[in-house]
Amino acid sequence: MKKIALILFACVAFTLNVCAQQPARVPARPGVIERVQPNGDTLHVFLRGDERHHFMMTVDGWQVMEDKKGKICYCKLKKRKIKGEGMRALPARTCRTAHDATKRSKGELRWLEKHGIQKIKKD
Repeated sequence: MKKIALILFACVAFTLNVCAQQPARVPARPGVIERVQPNGDTLHVFLRGDERHHFMMTVDGWQVMEDKKGKICYCKLKKRKIKGEGMRALPARTCRTAHDATKRSKGELRWLEKHGIQKIKKD
């Protein structure tokens, strides 16, 4: 009987230890981050989310993504089928380089509007 109780106690202790080692959700780095584009321009962004779901957005609310070459571009939400979840809107990087609000041209704003790219709400 003592062996069974000892084995049961060891299993419970092991299970609690494994559950305690799962990382807690940690918020993204607070504050504005200055990123340098490959062409030399600077872009000020926020990081939002936690270790499981995170994204980058400009100071004025446009969602952006970085490509393999380090270029930061605007994102457009596209509906995609996720296995086991059905349809879901996921960000897809566009080809248009992102700029700070002070350097953004009227043509760039028209392009964003034409392609249905919308600002995201800040938390």
